[in-house]
Amino acid sequence: MAVSGGLGRPAGRPGVAARGGSSKQMQKTIGNVKITLICGFITILVLRGTVGVNLLSFSGAGSTSGDAAAADAAQVAEDIDRLLREIRSDAADEDDNIDLSPDNSTTTTLNGAATESTTTIKNYTLGPKITRWNAKRRQWQARHPGFPARDARGKPRILLVTGSSPGPCDDPAGDHFLLKSTKNKIDYCRIHGIELVHSMAHLDRELSGYWSKLPLLRRLMLSHPETEWVWWMDSDALFTDMAFELPLARYDGSNLVIHGYHDLLHKQRSWVALNTGSFLLRNCQWSLELLDAWAPMGPKGQVREAAGKVLTASLTGRPAFEADDQSALIHLLLADKQRWMDKVYVEDKFYLHGFWAGLVDRYEEMMEKHHPGLGDERWPFVTHFVGCKPCGSYGDYPKDVCLAAMERAFNFADNQVLRIYGFRHRSLASPKVKPVPVNRTATPFDALDMGPKLEP
Repeated sequence: MAVSGGLGRPAGRPGVAARGGSSKQMQKTIGNVKITLICGFITILVLRGTVGVNLLSFSGAGSTSGDAAAADAAQVAEDIDRLLREIRSDAADEDDNIDLSPDNSTTTTLNGAATESTTTIKNYTLGPKITRWNAKRRQWQARHPGFPARDARGKPRILLVTGSSPGPCDDPAGDHFLLKSTKNKIDYCRIHGIELVHSMAHLDRELSGYWSKLPLLRRLMLSHPETEWVWWMDSDALFTDMAFELPLARYDGSNLVIHGYHDLLHKQRSWVALNTGSFLLRNCQWSLELLDAWAPMGPKGQVREAAGKVLTASLTGRPAFEADDQSALIHLLLADKQRWMDKVYVEDKFYLHGFWAGLVDRYEEMMEKHHPGLGDERWPFVTHFVGCKPCGSYGDYPKDVCLAAMERAFNFADNQVLRIYGFRHRSLASPKVKPVPVNRTATPFDALDMGPKLEP
């Protein structure tokens, strides 16, 4: 059936319209046949590369044969990439998250030091490329004086960000711990004038698990130009020094603040040299570019698995598993030190991240010998329960051990808050509280003017 005036053609010429529709249908049929042939050719190429590599491995070929196999595999990858571009140009089939057009693509190169191999991951972005963000932030702040970049105390505005699964935990005890973890963060933020965001939404279907923080951080940076620092903290990390304040003046020339060890990072290339369970990103152009370079290693599936192999070869001590955000960040920083490291502050003076196993059993000793406000091994700022997985069905440590340790950490921190109101927990293992001797007065405002004292 002819359609009058379709696609901008003048009405009243049905013969021309009919011929045009028939021609378009023929082109579509030819295009479908072409796509089918191309897909078949791709299958042959993949089988050729896979069988060739397997035969070489089985026969125990020498280095010359290995080089030839690598070259052959690279040629297969190149052919597949070219054919995929042809398919896209013929079919015009756009994916929601993967754009194969060169104008919108991001390319991240992973160089495996141990294997001298190079894997290029392309065509994944967190969103439209942002430019001149520093200038745009200043302009926005000038137009919105009601949203100052500094808080009421004159300090740079901080947004603490954490998150948890949108569904319930496998065990109700995990949900109860997440509630306590959130309460702990609310307490710290209230005391120190920090805003808090707790996200339960997955903003990008490709970046699941530990990678889900990246699109969230980027979105919050763009949505809150008044915020100077965005501070990520895992849900399984607790503040355990409620009096300690971040030494922000120390970071004036830095854009990323992360806990780590210089020797492990630069000399040993250890995969645990840094910890992404608690880190700060300045809201600036540099940070947006870091996220853009970091994210392409995280899309689930083949991309993440391939990146994991390169990271295992590149970083010391890393087990063989899919790419994780921590290993990817370490690799990224080391692969291009000139671009990134000048703006990275590796914090080792206090526990921005403190591994729980060496801390929770020493809380009574800390309470006897030291006081809040130190933030280091004497009174850890953050206790992070790495490997416990309180919301999951598995973990690196027995669940009962983790839950008992988490209870101690929460009560250790909670005592510092309850003390202000004249209470404390009966013990670090008990949720029950009891009153403690305080200087009661009929003029409570006098006591408030002196400021609350956070004590063990």
